[in-house]
Amino acid sequence: MIIDRSTWGRIRVTGGDRVRFLQGLTTVNVDKLAAGDHQWGAILSPKGRVLSVIDVAALAADDEAFILTCEPALADATHQLLDRYAVMDDVVFERVDAPLHQTWTDAASVWTAPFVDGAGPGADPMTEVLRIRAGFPVYGADVDDDHFPFETPLAKFLDYKKGCYVGQEPVFRVYAQGQAARMLRGLAVEGTAPLAAGTVVAHAAKDKAGTITSSIVDPAEGRTVALAYLHRTTWDPGGSVTVDGRPATVYELPW
Repeated sequence: MIIDRSTWGRIRVTGGDRVRFLQGLTTVNVDKLAAGDHQWGAILSPKGRVLSVIDVAALAADDEAFILTCEPALADATHQLLDRYAVMDDVVFERVDAPLHQTWTDAASVWTAPFVDGAGPGADPMTEVLRIRAGFPVYGADVDDDHFPFETPLAKFLDYKKGCYVGQEPVFRVYAQGQAARMLRGLAVEGTAPLAAGTVVAHAAKDKAGTITSSIVDPAEGRTVALAYLHRTTWDPGGSVTVDGRPATVYELPW
């Protein structure tokens, strides 16, 4: 499945301090990115909350630059964050406007597929199904500045041996103490009636076990797939919950 990403924000980062700057600003371990590699991560607030979800790509060895890619709605905010933190750094930020696409083969590939130059086809209704199954968060719907990265699938990209970056201390503290209170999970919900964002998820042991953030009907299975933040006592994969009176099964992301 080819996904058009031509409207997504892209920022080219160059300059002699580019590695040190991005290493200290993002959750990505930029030092470990070889030429041609990319990885998803985030820019956090000093309190460890997610301000932007970004893909950081190291360009070819003969092109001393990184490309940051993000949702269209995050492009300006991400550029502003870069400018804000680049006080005395030798870094240059340049917006890139060019056709772009990804190729998805399954839910896991949503996180691993590189961004490739060139246009793709228009929207496919299965794109949202795969996004939800992957647990890829849409900013403002599934993640925002009230969330920590370890509450989302971004957790698997966190390198706790990386060293200091903005927001690192509170993230490491919660990780070390194992005190995350909620986690974004996938739900397979019986039935095809729409589920509004904010719909309460109930559990036998907890009436308000969480809330729905995104959902769509999976036509291949004839049921609804959804993302929801679940309380730590109810987030175990394979568990049973109820959404709007409908039985649902909990899945770890991606599924």
